[in-house]
Amino acid sequence: MLSKHKDWIIYGGAIIIVVVLFLFLLSVNIIGYSVKEKCQLAQDRYEGDCVEALIAFLDDGANSYRSRNSAIWALGQLGDSRALPTLRSYYTGYEGGPVTRLTEGLSQYELKKAIALAEGGLNITVFFWRFGWVAR
Repeated sequence: MLSKHKDWIIYGGAIIIVVVLFLFLLSVNIIGYSVKEKCQLAQDRYEGDCVEALIAFLDDGANSYRSRNSAIWALGQLGDSRALPTLRSYYTGYEGGPVTRLTEGLSQYELKKAIALAEGGLNITVFFWRFGWVAR
């Protein structure tokens, strides 16, 4: 009887591990694809590599706040220190309360996170896609 329960625990644990690993890899792919998509959009409109184009996209006030906030997020995911001067220039330190509307201004919360990542902060998912097809 105890052996049967032990087998179920082992099988259940293995299933949980497989599901968690699948969800992690799925999220890594979604993040990587989204960064690649934002890079391509920026490079279609601006010169330079991905980081340079995203910086130009962020600096262009003609772009919507939502799309500029997406550029901030992508720059953070890339974690390239070349983006630091630009990210810092937009960071005021005021996060605007519990809810920051991404359509009404540049998100100080996203800027804070992007700055931390560009300064070398830990981003577990980046190791799975940055050195592949996105950052080129």
